[in-house]
Amino acid sequence: MTAAVSPIASLFRTCPYTQKKVHKDAEYLVKVNAVVSVVSLLVGAIAALLLVLTRWQAVHLLPATWYYRLLGVHGMNMLIFFIIYFEMAVLWFTSTVLLDARPVTPRLGKAMFGLMVLGSLLVEWTQFSGRADVLFTSYPPLKAHPVFYLGVILFAVGALVVVGIFFATLTVAKREKTYEGSLPLVVYGAMTAAIIAVITLLHGAMIYVPTFLWSVGLIPAVDPQTYRLFWWALGHSSQQINVAAMVAIWYMLGGLTVGAVVLNEKVSRSAFVLYILFISMASAHHLLVDPGFGPAWKIVNTSYFMYMAVLASMIHGFTVPAGMELGMRLRGYTDGLFGWLRRAPWGDPGFSATVLSVIVFGFVGGITGVTIGTEQINIIVHNTLRVPGHFHSTVVSGTATAFMGATYYLIPLVFRKKVAYWKAAQWQPYLFAGGIFLLSMGMTFAGSFGVPRRHWDISFSMSPFDVQFNPTVDLVLAVMGIGGILAVIGALIFIAIAVKSVFFGEPIGELQMGVDVPGLPRGLTKPPTFPPDVDAINERLHAPGRGIGGVTPGTLGLVTIFLMAFMVYYFTNWKLLTVLWKVG
Repeated sequence: MTAAVSPIASLFRTCPYTQKKVHKDAEYLVKVNAVVSVVSLLVGAIAALLLVLTRWQAVHLLPATWYYRLLGVHGMNMLIFFIIYFEMAVLWFTSTVLLDARPVTPRLGKAMFGLMVLGSLLVEWTQFSGRADVLFTSYPPLKAHPVFYLGVILFAVGALVVVGIFFATLTVAKREKTYEGSLPLVVYGAMTAAIIAVITLLHGAMIYVPTFLWSVGLIPAVDPQTYRLFWWALGHSSQQINVAAMVAIWYMLGGLTVGAVVLNEKVSRSAFVLYILFISMASAHHLLVDPGFGPAWKIVNTSYFMYMAVLASMIHGFTVPAGMELGMRLRGYTDGLFGWLRRAPWGDPGFSATVLSVIVFGFVGGITGVTIGTEQINIIVHNTLRVPGHFHSTVVSGTATAFMGATYYLIPLVFRKKVAYWKAAQWQPYLFAGGIFLLSMGMTFAGSFGVPRRHWDISFSMSPFDVQFNPTVDLVLAVMGIGGILAVIGALIFIAIAVKSVFFGEPIGELQMGVDVPGLPRGLTKPPTFPPDVDAINERLHAPGRGIGGVTPGTLGLVTIFLMAFMVYYFTNWKLLTVLWKVG
């Protein structure tokens, strides 16, 4: 006699790699959000190519109208749609698959996905039709068509409800005891992103709803200063949702690829809490040149509060690579300072994307971000290309690269397909992250020479005045342009891989463990395991006399290089400031 299968159990399948239970509705929601995320990336990447070929003054491709129009399209698709749709997929994945749990109200989740898509389409229509030429920030008194604001509101409402379903799913999973003890660290990081999302989206509602009412004529005006304050609580904090989700993915991919060890869960969790408490305050650095806000408010928000958020990133910036190093050393890769790094699986795009994300996010994004968050330096930096140089190294090279690395694991785990064009997938993270690095450095150095941000034509042709830039500007803008082209090519290759894999890819078929399989990341077919004598290796790692490096000397060396680079860059900026301001 065959045992009866409960209706709830029939909705689950067991993943052959992780042995996790996957609910069919949750799997569907992960899939559709990931697909729309990639579509948004495609739109944003095409706009990016046209924009970078316009900012590269030697090419200067687009006319002014289309440059500013596509600048808004690029911002909405890359920072809002691509990132947040992917984060919705992360929330569904972490709250169900990683906890062996069922999603709460999946029908409502599907309806909210539809609402988000509707809002996205309304925004796209108004922007491409020229009804929302107000740039990404849409500062009043610039006014867009009411449908633009309505689209943003619908998208935000849908995302906010999904976040609520995420919290409800965690509660039900705890009540049904699908996991024991505390939330896994990856899920904890996703929960941090969800909490920041609530703060972010509520601020967005507080400013976009009255702006919508103003656009339809129901209220006479929106105060520009109030708008800027609340908008940046949305605009900058949305980047911090990305940061929390990105760090969670770092921990996940570290474990999947090299068996990374979490050095101290309490410390890592405390760092996530610092994000919740202080990350939204750091948005004040966008308002340091705003005359409507007092110096005390600016100093408190961009020093004490921002530095606590920076501390959280520095903690993760140590614990993630240190966990990777310790995981490799526990598996026997103990030779030398960087032997573990040299023998790491660099051909696994999940691993390479993680490492590149950590490096560029920390060394470029982190160092430049803290520096331009200083009020005196911000005054000469704010409206130059140094600002987009900074956030392209964080949101793009950091977050987007990490999300791409996660996708190479989601394709076989969720879509149950092999990764198409496997050879291209193995070097795609290097091309994308390398291109963004050149783009960011070109922007940063061009901004240091005073090249303005968002400006269509830095030659100021047909103007009553003339501005002559240092000839070096032509060189660094060429670096920016070449880097941008490489990054777009890398993004388009990723999109081609994702589309071919998802819609036309080869099913995984019979599971082959212990051998390298083209199209499947090494972390799935050859999962990181510890040797039988792990206790002996662990004892040797902790033996007396190991020196100041302890069990992770390589990471300590990398952190030392980072701190030296930060000191040199920070000192250089202050030295340049004394030259400009003639301080003796």
